Amino acid sequence: MSLLPNKLNICCEICSNVSYNKLFGVIPTSNNFTRFPPDRNFLFPIITVTVAFIFQNAWKGVTLSKAAILGITLGALVILLMVLLAACRPHSPSPFPDGSFDKPVNFSPPKLVILHMNMALHVYEDIMRMTENLSEKYIIGYGASSTVYKCVLKNCKPVAIKRIYSHYPQCIKEFETELETVGSIKHRNLVSLQGYSLSPYGHLLFYDYMENGSLWDLLHGPTKKKKLDWELRLKIALGAAQGLAYLHHDCCPRIIHRDVKSSNILLDADFEPHLTDFGIAKSLCPSKSHTSTYIMGTIGYIDPEYARTSRLTEKSDVYSYGIVLLELLTGRKAVDNESNLHHLILSKAATNAVMETVDPDITATCKDLGAVKKVYQLALLCTKRQPADRPTMHEVTRVLGSLVLSNTPPKQLAALPPASNPSAKVPCYVDEYANLKTPHLVNCPSMSTSDAQLFLKFGEVISQNSE
Repeated sequence: MSLLPNKLNICCEICSNVSYNKLFGVIPTSNNFTRFPPDRNFLFPIITVTVAFIFQNAWKGVTLSKAAILGITLGALVILLMVLLAACRPHSPSPFPDGSFDKPVNFSPPKLVILHMNMALHVYEDIMRMTENLSEKYIIGYGASSTVYKCVLKNCKPVAIKRIYSHYPQCIKEFETELETVGSIKHRNLVSLQGYSLSPYGHLLFYDYMENGSLWDLLHGPTKKKKLDWELRLKIALGAAQGLAYLHHDCCPRIIHRDVKSSNILLDADFEPHLTDFGIAKSLCPSKSHTSTYIMGTIGYIDPEYARTSRLTEKSDVYSYGIVLLELLTGRKAVDNESNLHHLILSKAATNAVMETVDPDITATCKDLGAVKKVYQLALLCTKRQPADRPTMHEVTRVLGSLVLSNTPPKQLAALPPASNPSAKVPCYVDEYANLKTPHLVNCPSMSTSDAQLFLKFGEVISQNSE
């Protein structure tokens, strides 16, 4: 073999091929050789260098043992398995699964504000642990702006956790409104707020847990836990009316619920009704007769006058309550496919056939269907087109209270203590209703002016044959 001639550096124009001529040695780096980049085949086309040949010679004699091959194979399989597991592994539940909560820069752990002793000794982390970060298996209901979960506290007492949807633009205002209203009022027919939590992940409200769910569940749910007899329906109607009357007449400032419906009437273990969902309640200033705002509520329960004018008054709640009364009387939904319950009852009332719509469970348990007719009258009066023609909730509770008394056996009335027996204070509904046929008795001392007007209006609704 011969040394690589140094004179090749001046032979760039020569087209001869000097490959395979057994030349060896260091390739010159001067003159024309400096024009070639280091990553290309030197001397091409003058000298052909076969890179593959170099690598083939470099790996000659190199062999892998069976153990090495097995190790490489197992390693590759392990890596592949880890990738597959990472791709298929279910994500651990985040505090709220709506996804839109990056950790803020100045993040601090959420605090739980306690308003009731049942929630004492609990912190936010306890609630998250007990509900597995609000897992879906703890969900007991949904609302238009919330999801409701059940949580059993350390003292074994359950509470309902309402999570306000954080992606709604009105969320913050809704949450603050609910705190201002529910946190400041106490009534046996209103759901009690036990605590709340402000969190960058969402806002939580902690309520009393109601064992028997909502009135909607009992009337329209797929599995009816209990048949509602006439006495129980009257009790529910009266309790809901009392809660609403408290909001309208005993709170300062007065409060409008704005979403009265059967799913917002919850029933405790004794089937005592409690109004809930005050997230869209509205406080009225005493100097204003109405509040103008955008329409809120549920289809089938919305006051047509409120929908037309956006003028909100307590009479809008009265209309919605009247629809709930019709649900109690018929067992039908407010809106079912294309059927509207209110329109159906109006058409039946026009032909004096409203009793055809009575729920069979009422017919089987009510001894005096005349009382049922009177509740129909009350419901239709609550849903009059003009708000001024509707009764107040105080008047509604007076009528229903009289019906409950007339439906109570005398022995039970006699057993009641004098303070809880209102028969001496509140005249019997049947006696007052009889004044329709004796107008000169309307102004008797036992009746207020508003009550007298209320009972006179009954004659306008269906017919005089409701006694």
